[in-house]
Amino acid sequence: MAYRFSMILIFLAAVLFPAPVESAVRHYKFNVVMTNVTKLCATKSIVTVNGKFPGPPIYAREGDTVIVKVINNVQYNVTIHWHGVRQLRTGWADGPGYITQCPIQTGQSYVYNFTLTGQRGTLLWHAHISWLRATLHGAIVILPKKKVPYPFPKPHKEKVIILGEWWKSDVETVINQAMQTGLPPNLSDAHTINGRPGPAPNCSLSSGYTLNVKSGKTYLLRIINAALNDDLFFKIANHNLTVVDVDACYTKPIKTDIIFIAPGQTTNALLTADQAPGKYSIAISPFMDTVVPVDNMISTGAVRYKGLPPFPKTTLTAMPPKNATPVVKSYLNSLRSLNSKQFPSKVPLDIDHSLFLTIGVGMNPCATCVNGTKSVGDINNITFVMPTTAILQAHYYGIGGVFTDDFPGNPPMPFNYTGSVPTNMQTMNGTKVYRVAYNSTVQVVLQGTSFIAPESHPTHLHGHNFYTVGSGSGNYDPEKDPKSFNLVDPVERNTMSVPTAGWIAIRFLADNPGVWFLHCHLEVHTSWGLKMAFLVDDGEGPTQSLPPPPSDLPKC
Repeated sequence: MAYRFSMILIFLAAVLFPAPVESAVRHYKFNVVMTNVTKLCATKSIVTVNGKFPGPPIYAREGDTVIVKVINNVQYNVTIHWHGVRQLRTGWADGPGYITQCPIQTGQSYVYNFTLTGQRGTLLWHAHISWLRATLHGAIVILPKKKVPYPFPKPHKEKVIILGEWWKSDVETVINQAMQTGLPPNLSDAHTINGRPGPAPNCSLSSGYTLNVKSGKTYLLRIINAALNDDLFFKIANHNLTVVDVDACYTKPIKTDIIFIAPGQTTNALLTADQAPGKYSIAISPFMDTVVPVDNMISTGAVRYKGLPPFPKTTLTAMPPKNATPVVKSYLNSLRSLNSKQFPSKVPLDIDHSLFLTIGVGMNPCATCVNGTKSVGDINNITFVMPTTAILQAHYYGIGGVFTDDFPGNPPMPFNYTGSVPTNMQTMNGTKVYRVAYNSTVQVVLQGTSFIAPESHPTHLHGHNFYTVGSGSGNYDPEKDPKSFNLVDPVERNTMSVPTAGWIAIRFLADNPGVWFLHCHLEVHTSWGLKMAFLVDDGEGPTQSLPPPPSDLPKC
């Protein structure tokens, strides 16, 4: 009897207090090297990780610890950013150069160590200094914990599809020349799907990516936009896609024949091979709804059903015009958080900090530039100046003179943001952060402006996910627009496009101590200074505080 009673107690204990699921430690080594590759019938040397373009994927499960040793064997300074990883109390591993770390110099190494807490889905890693991320990028695949199913039908297979841009010339030379002349940088020469541009003019060697499928099977496509400067449309001829996840956050399933994806964003979509066996075009094309020049190259690959003869005819697909704003707006407005019992939306309702940030491109004097002026990016009329000491390091050690914490929460000089262009387009320079207390709730309205070249700005927040509770065209109305905010199931992301001459409102909980970058993910705008940072103070006790830096933290 006593034995039976003790077994009952053991059973109840196992039910009420289940054993924790063991998490793994995933080790990776990233050797940053120069590699010769052939694209568009030309061979050039590019910066890669382990000689691969795109770079090697990181595979892990929710709760796993990822340890990546990055060894810099090239002439450039290097950092790696784990885009979208929350980095809870691991800000030293976030990666943006001179924000959370000094870069890894030639011949040196650094070990990134972080845990994937409360996340599952697709993210990406990329270089976060200068324009190196053009070729230094790869996928982060976060699987659910063992025995935890997807909240959608299990796919037959999963495929990573990385979209990018390709320059025939050296990208570091492209941006360096642009910064010296004050002129916009040269456009890319092609777009790529998993490193392949597809058939291109005057290049018979330019092959495209092929996705092999079986009739009747469903595939989970993990789509990543790793392009430097281009918003992209993604489409497969004669097939619909069911979006189930964006930026490693589950969504209510939506069926669509086209996906819009901005630089830095990821999308998980289900593809069912439900058409007549054949070969169907995969196509990507740029989105730009203003006069800003863009790489117009449409790159293609193919979905190929198994069992076909060697050279089947390809069914093509028509892409939307590059200025298809209604397509983009309809797609983005259809995205909603899953908001289930297991994956609830946790939208902040009471707001501690309400910020209004104008973002755009201006013009500053430049005596050494071609036209005596240079293009600059700004937030609230401040063009961010990169320091020579990492801000996080300066904050942790109390090093003065590196940054100030007086970033304005509102525009210093209000004006008609989407109306006629002001006569004075000059900005102020500064290395400023906006400071918030631990566990503060923050609302940020990002307002696009009509300076110089109004366009869509994919804006990325480090160290946090946010909810996009509202968006619109024209100037944000603080009295009218909040009445239509979605506070129930808004989409949760880490990167969201501010529409051309429009606005978005985002909310997040500042529950991660450290310094966290907010910037446009168009690399040209980041280079021009369209960026700022949040400083989240420590909370109470060690579990709410930033730990000391690792011993191998690179020095400036």
